Amino acid sequence: MTQSVDVPLWGWVLFNSLLVVMLLLDLLVFHRNPHRVSVKEAILTSAGWIAVALVFNVFLYWRMGPEAGITFLTGYLIEKALSVDNLFVFAAIFAHFRVPAESQHRLLFWGVVGALLMRGTMIIAGAELLARAHWIFYVFGALLIYTGIKMARPNKEVEVNPSRNPVVRWARRIMRVTDDYEESKFFVRRNGLLYATPLFVVLLMVETTDLVFAVDSIPAIFAITLDPFIVYTSNALAILGLRALFFVLAHVINSFRYLGTGLALVLVFIGAKMLLVEVVHVPVAVSLAVVAGVLAVAVGMSILLPQPQPQPQPQPSRQSWEA
Repeated sequence: MTQSVDVPLWGWVLFNSLLVVMLLLDLLVFHRNPHRVSVKEAILTSAGWIAVALVFNVFLYWRMGPEAGITFLTGYLIEKALSVDNLFVFAAIFAHFRVPAESQHRLLFWGVVGALLMRGTMIIAGAELLARAHWIFYVFGALLIYTGIKMARPNKEVEVNPSRNPVVRWARRIMRVTDDYEESKFFVRRNGLLYATPLFVVLLMVETTDLVFAVDSIPAIFAITLDPFIVYTSNALAILGLRALFFVLAHVINSFRYLGTGLALVLVFIGAKMLLVEVVHVPVAVSLAVVAGVLAVAVGMSILLPQPQPQPQPQPSRQSWEA
């Protein structure tokens, strides 16, 4: 596990400035007009975000050395892989709320902005906790093993129940909410009164769901490195590509039947590494090989042994977001 390396303030400012520029380009140029994202567009966009991450990886390798480069790549791969599990849940949320296809990109865009802010705060807090209380490291390890075992359970169903989400319940108590979607707007005014739209309710659910997933992914990367800059940058660049990856996976979401098992094994491996950190030293290169190998086998088996197509389910009513 690599230790923290002092990164000057200008390095943090420059990286976050680049994030802002890329997000503004995405929102104001490439997706200025809401539209249904095609498979081709999603694949090209996803490849573009991956290319940005790899270029940054080369930059780190050049500026901070080979270990930093390998560490970033490992953290990026872990976060990217765990994000796939997020996307399965997001797909279930969108289907439950019947989010219009042309509004999904804008919803995910602001979901990503919120996720960057939340995860940045959690990374700073986590780094401070680990610096002050090393025993937290073992708590993280046990949490990852527990999550991995839970993820590996067979016949795991994705449940979407807005009534159990405290943020959604709170929003409905204090806000007026329109009956229908209003194009891609989060708020509208009617008779001088401000109303939230169902799209804003879905955004709250996406954000709180991502916060739950961050509890797994951030400790997993802290198992690889204690450097907050590498933890943050690998998280941020993986999250930026989530929107495009979602639209790619939306067309093949039922094809990766063994991916959940692969992710479970990755979490158990990383959790065991954290618990045995004082006994067994696992080089970052070995961690990268294990993570990449397990995920490659899981994806390969999913392609070679596809699962049967599920029977069509009846569509929920238009007002299902109120359930």
